[in-house]
Amino acid sequence: MRTRFFLLMGVSGCGKTTVGQRLAETLGWDFYDADAFHPPANIAKMAAGIPLNDEDRAPWLAALHDLIVDCLKNGRPGVLACSALKERYRRTLLENTQHVQIVYLKGDFELIRARMMARPGHYMKPAMLQSQFDALEEPTDALTVDISRPVDEIVDAILAQAA
Repeated sequence: MRTRFFLLMGVSGCGKTTVGQRLAETLGWDFYDADAFHPPANIAKMAAGIPLNDEDRAPWLAALHDLIVDCLKNGRPGVLACSALKERYRRTLLENTQHVQIVYLKGDFELIRARMMARPGHYMKPAMLQSQFDALEEPTDALTVDISRPVDEIVDAILAQAA
């Protein structure tokens, strides 16, 4: 497998963290959750039910890009769970990188909404899910995986399709 880094993307509640952690564990790679890189102001804004704008996201995306580049440069393969909903966000994240595979965790609105309702206390509220779907630009250059399957099957599908 030439892939040295996976970017798991999709709307909030699609399973990026759960799948990403299992994929990283299976491969023996490091796992990173993009949510941990948000500045406090972004988290407060989302917790208040206010979607982030591109200005809010710019330093966050830059930090994540630096993480990917640093990992690849230092031979540390990894898995990053990040919404990366828009094509320009993915371009920013992957600028001047090689051997990074985008994995789009795809599911329908009702399934994801039900999952979000089952995780109380998360700063991303179910009411904001529609804004995520509205912003989503489905990738054309990614492995697309159906999230209605069990986590282990999703990980197996990713590994079977990875370049």
